[in-house]
Amino acid sequence: MPQQRFIEIMDTTLRDGEQTSGVSFSATEKLTIAQLLLTEVKVDRIEIASARVSEGEFDAVKKITKWAKANGMLSRVEVLTFVDGDVSIQWMMEAGAKVMNLLTKGSLNHLTHQLKKKPEEHFADIAAVIALAQKKSIGVNVYLEDWSNGMRHSRDYVFQYLDFLTKQPVKRIMLPDTLGILTPHEVYDFVSQIVQRYPGTHFDFHGHNDYDLGTANVFEAVKAGAHGLHLTVNGMGERAGNAPLASAVAVLHDFMPEVKMNVAEKSLYTVSKIVENFSGIRIPANKPVVGENVFTQTAGIHADGDKKNKLYFSDLMPERFGQQRKYALGKTSGKANIENNLQQLGIHLSDADLKRVTQRIIELGDRKEMVTQADLPYIISDILDTKANAETVKIEDYVLTHSKNLNPSATLKITIDGALYEEHAQGDGQYDAFMNALKKVYKKQKKELAILTDYTVRIPPGGKTDALCETVITWKYNHKEFKTRGLDSDQTVSAIKATQKMLNMI
Repeated sequence: MPQQRFIEIMDTTLRDGEQTSGVSFSATEKLTIAQLLLTEVKVDRIEIASARVSEGEFDAVKKITKWAKANGMLSRVEVLTFVDGDVSIQWMMEAGAKVMNLLTKGSLNHLTHQLKKKPEEHFADIAAVIALAQKKSIGVNVYLEDWSNGMRHSRDYVFQYLDFLTKQPVKRIMLPDTLGILTPHEVYDFVSQIVQRYPGTHFDFHGHNDYDLGTANVFEAVKAGAHGLHLTVNGMGERAGNAPLASAVAVLHDFMPEVKMNVAEKSLYTVSKIVENFSGIRIPANKPVVGENVFTQTAGIHADGDKKNKLYFSDLMPERFGQQRKYALGKTSGKANIENNLQQLGIHLSDADLKRVTQRIIELGDRKEMVTQADLPYIISDILDTKANAETVKIEDYVLTHSKNLNPSATLKITIDGALYEEHAQGDGQYDAFMNALKKVYKKQKKELAILTDYTVRIPPGGKTDALCETVITWKYNHKEFKTRGLDSDQTVSAIKATQKMLNMI
């Protein structure tokens, strides 16, 4: 096997990723993410801030550099700086940082209209900053801002600049697609030209995701010979964000065996969730690699294929990323989906019971309720409980009302041994009103009701507002106690279902 080419991964979640609209990490959050990225995810470098931005940014950088120095990682921590004489350098020294990523102009358009300078003037300013950084023992990497437009519209300028820059004492030259405008073909073409022209220089590619081409462009940059990549957790960043760390690592790992990286795939999901929590930016459920649904089979036929011979597995296995394969429960669930979930819970059911559970899950799915694996024991309990009794009493219909400043009321229609009865009553709550209407029916029939002695509601772990509720009611009848269960996403309805079971049992 030919020798693998090493690709450096630089994570810029704490600098470029923090430019996501509405995101601002605290100093402690920045330190936590920095530690996780370097020690658990094992990226090679992190870019943590822009110099001169704020006092909060300064405190965060000091915290990170202090920790990194104590752990021998200071050379892996980088700060974005500017061509501003000694101002950024002074800021870095006070913050304890040792590597600067100098932001310079990579297109003639930016240089002419933003700086209003000639190329030679800009180069002289850059050379002065680099010389000063060297004197202060600060390592220098250089960004070519708007490099993508530079290659499209002012290529002569880009090469004039690179001819100058490759003779300077810089460690890396960084090629950003600042506005995320490049196609994969252009990335390959532009990076190839540069790598071939300057074979002794380390080039990083920095991709944005404005056209959703970030991961594809990263792939082409590496194929073209780029030595490093800039990525962010969850693809955070300005506008549509940056090329996402998890997707890029997975793609390179699976489709470019000729390259190797240090990144620990198993930690990608963990860091993704932590950044999600700290940033408040939610990960879409269908986001590749780290989304909640990406390793979830919904169709029953897929679950059946997985069970028989892993027919719907690919190299993108969830265990690689600290995730687990799931089988969704809903109206498209087949028997295999449910069996896979039961197997994970260690539950075995007879074919007849499995069929009943499957039918109930399909019914719940038709009502657009989300059914989770945690709901299964509740559904099974409800099914087995229902099966135990023949239905001679059936609650045919009911209307429950609850209005401000009015007593809750219930209208009930019920069949007992084939005869239909209807009653209306009020109560302290909707269920109390329902029970009062039921008592009227039974009183007229000179039948005795069981007495409610305890009432508990349970919601599966991680339940949301539409989660299934299990209501367990303890009754007393003829000096004996017994329990019935009801299951529904509406708490009152689940109590009514438990009550119907009681009526049939007595």
